Amino acid sequence: MRKDSIQTAVVGVSGYAGLELARLLLRHPALRGRAPVFLGRDGVGRDAESVSLTEMHPQLADNNGSSGLRVEPFSWELLKERGVDLLFLATPHEQSRSWVPEALARGLRVVDLSGAWRLRQPENRAIYGFHDADAALADRIQTRSVYGLPELHRDCIRKAQLVANPGCYATSIILALKPLLAAGWVDLDRGIVCDAKSGVSGAGKAPTATTHFMYAADNLSAYAVFGHRHLGEMLEQLNLEESQIIFTPHLLPIPRGILSTTYVTFRETREAAEVDGCLREFYASSPMVRVFGHGKAEHGKSSTQLPQIQYSVRTNYCDIGFRLAKDGRRCIVVSCLDNLLKGAAGQAVENMNLMCGWDEAEGLA
Repeated sequence: MRKDSIQTAVVGVSGYAGLELARLLLRHPALRGRAPVFLGRDGVGRDAESVSLTEMHPQLADNNGSSGLRVEPFSWELLKERGVDLLFLATPHEQSRSWVPEALARGLRVVDLSGAWRLRQPENRAIYGFHDADAALADRIQTRSVYGLPELHRDCIRKAQLVANPGCYATSIILALKPLLAAGWVDLDRGIVCDAKSGVSGAGKAPTATTHFMYAADNLSAYAVFGHRHLGEMLEQLNLEESQIIFTPHLLPIPRGILSTTYVTFRETREAAEVDGCLREFYASSPMVRVFGHGKAEHGKSSTQLPQIQYSVRTNYCDIGFRLAKDGRRCIVVSCLDNLLKGAAGQAVENMNLMCGWDEAEGLA
């Protein structure tokens, strides 16, 4: 066991993101010898029986003792008894909003995978309809929460007690746009259009009328048009007004992965090498972003492929590529990631790594 190891706990291991989080933590080099404490979500009474982790998720079985791990009924006392330092909440938004104040009061560090603490502006947060028992306390906590996108906020994440893990769509689009917006290249009067597509696991494990096989298979559908919860994250992290961006999510008939195609117009003519350099410079210190080069044109075609879901799925990378029109102003940026990893559990582990002073990519690359 490493001297700088910590004790983690995961609430909500039953879902897709919770499963991936458990898998990553069980294999994390810094946590060897300290398996996470796995806890049931709200609604599991303290007197209820625990269940086997590998009975819930047989794919986690190995020869290193995982079959003896249990998912136990949640209690704050149990966290204290087990010496938990860092708590992952893979819980519904409302539950995380309710539980985080208690967790912080008990001195725990928290990485919250829900949308409970991502948004600072009340008008963006209103989409969740939160009803805080102590509104003043919630406001104070909100100001302390750090948006957990390492590529933008790694220095703040290192010192944070509460990290709000970003949404999957938001991650793919923010990472695609931030370098170009930070450089001041984008003509915001022309607007930005984001066309994004996600696998079915992005909707969570609970089946719905639009995610069961008979609906999703052999289909492609737009949803939450002008009303998706991740839009507020894009507005706040990119410093945009709602009138400057259009975001439309779509449901793909695949299990996992996101492909976002973003359309921008530059204020001035640019060369492809400039765009490539802008992206690479911005992400030079970001181990979990891969920039696909623009390549050299051969017979009128680029020699470099654009990102595809199959390249990033089941990895923690966000892949970013682009194509620039002949006029040097119209640019299409394509970004891909795994919604359950870089869009959820993998990014949560990145945040843990930073909070603990470890290498950002430890246990992920």
